[in-house]
Amino acid sequence: MTHPSFEFTHALCRLPAKSVTDGLRATDQGDPDPLTFVAEHAAYVSALRDAGCDVTVLPADDAFPDSVFIEDPALALNGTAIVLRPGAETRLGEAAALRPALVENMNDVIDLRTDGYVDGGDILCTDTRVLLGLSARTNQRGAEDLRPIVEALGYTLEVLQTPPEILHFKTESSLLDATTVLATPTLAGSGAFKGLNVIETAPKEEAAANAIRVNGYVFLSAGYPKTAQRLQDAGYNLKILNTSQAALVDGGLSCMSLRYSR
Repeated sequence: MTHPSFEFTHALCRLPAKSVTDGLRATDQGDPDPLTFVAEHAAYVSALRDAGCDVTVLPADDAFPDSVFIEDPALALNGTAIVLRPGAETRLGEAAALRPALVENMNDVIDLRTDGYVDGGDILCTDTRVLLGLSARTNQRGAEDLRPIVEALGYTLEVLQTPPEILHFKTESSLLDATTVLATPTLAGSGAFKGLNVIETAPKEEAAANAIRVNGYVFLSAGYPKTAQRLQDAGYNLKILNTSQAALVDGGLSCMSLRYSR
């Protein structure tokens, strides 16, 4: 049974590691505070549960500073987990470390065998399409090796070019419903969303684009009132969450959980 791309029964999360202070970042705005991060993460897990998800929280993994961003080493597609190959050298081992939990929690696990790279943060799924943005962390070889897996699960894979200044495709886009995305004007203007309705983030609120739709709610990071108003005007129910610590290490709402249906 196929579930709509924004309806989930379960979610998998991982507690932030104390080593998160060594996490990757494009620009250094200071280290995240591990205790504050744990508190923000707990509020995020609570919001997932409030939205109707049965959430499994894995222990912190200090060997991998970025491991709280559990969505990057795996893709959950209709109850199947695809173990990916992250494109940052310090994160390569995260996929193998996560695999036992995927086997335990998901219907099926498939390993992406590739010499290339694919980060989950570059993948946006609708009910029928998997939009994959090439980036510094995801390359063409990885995308082509992922294609047969995605097609066997009944989806089409569309490979797009993420503008070079954007870290991940989903840094600046998110699914709001089966036919609508939230995106920055830059990414919306790239032609990535043919056939979809686009709500653009308000000026100077680009970071709001990393949102997630979970059942009846859209989770949005705090601090973006104009974009929040646009979404409310369009009829979406919002849960506003503080992601100040994740933002310091290039993370956001989408990457802190693997959402799926069993």
